Amino acid sequence: MITNEVAVIGGGTMGNGIAHVFAQHGFKVTLVDVSEAQLEKALGLIGRNLDRQVNKGTLSEPEKMETLQRIATATSIEEGVKNAGLVVQAATENGDLKLKIFSELDTFTSRDCILASNTSSISITRIASATKKPEKVIGMHFMNPVPVMKLVEVIQGYHTASEVTSEIVSLSEKLGKIPCLVQDYPGFIANRILMPMLNEAIYSLYERVAGVKEIDDVMKLGMAHPMGPLQLADFIGLDVCHSILEVLYQGFHNPKYAPCPLLTNMVQARELGVKTGSGFYVYTPGEKTLTVSPRFALSGG
Repeated sequence: MITNEVAVIGGGTMGNGIAHVFAQHGFKVTLVDVSEAQLEKALGLIGRNLDRQVNKGTLSEPEKMETLQRIATATSIEEGVKNAGLVVQAATENGDLKLKIFSELDTFTSRDCILASNTSSISITRIASATKKPEKVIGMHFMNPVPVMKLVEVIQGYHTASEVTSEIVSLSEKLGKIPCLVQDYPGFIANRILMPMLNEAIYSLYERVAGVKEIDDVMKLGMAHPMGPLQLADFIGLDVCHSILEVLYQGFHNPKYAPCPLLTNMVQARELGVKTGSGFYVYTPGEKTLTVSPRFALSGG
């Protein structure tokens, strides 16, 4: 059985959201990141997100304080995971980095500790190969923003034990999430379907079929999507979208997954969406209105 102590590796957007959810549901959490500044930033963001829940009436002030008190931090994996019954790795979506982290986790965790990755596309079987206990390795792909989104993709690697899968499915439900069990193939389900759609939207812009606003409006107004595909790509991060498409392309050797040349150019130009302030749209801090990037004005946006 998974103990009440959980470690989360990575203090970025996904890591702090995962730590937030576990702590809110009664788990003692150690959030691990090599950067002390990143950990301070993560705790500040968790606090602000909890304040929003209090303001909405979904959480009481005492519950907020109890949640924060359950979260500790560490700057080394060895220190952060020593008592964990479950580790959720939520570091950057980079295969070599994940292999390095899982090799360390294998060294510093107990034999019974379950090792989960929040990867959105990288093979769980490949990640598990960096450990001596592949039967304990599984994918636990949360959606962003983690405290709000209900889905958890539970990905079984080639050697993942059935009892480990059952524990993670049950745990996801205890966190108030809806687990969806999938097998370990490139992109799993979420990104195998989502990323080609985003890529096709980018191709439609690249080929001047329609402008940025028109493409997004068609999908929002005609298909009931809450956010258009180009805005969603900006929100995810164009570099992340590009990396996932590369994983799909290399995994299936099918040209339909190859990133659009426009997406490649934007990533090389470091126009990555919301996090850089410019992608298909321009993002002005503190303003809710979106402006189509001037680069695409001639496309009708």
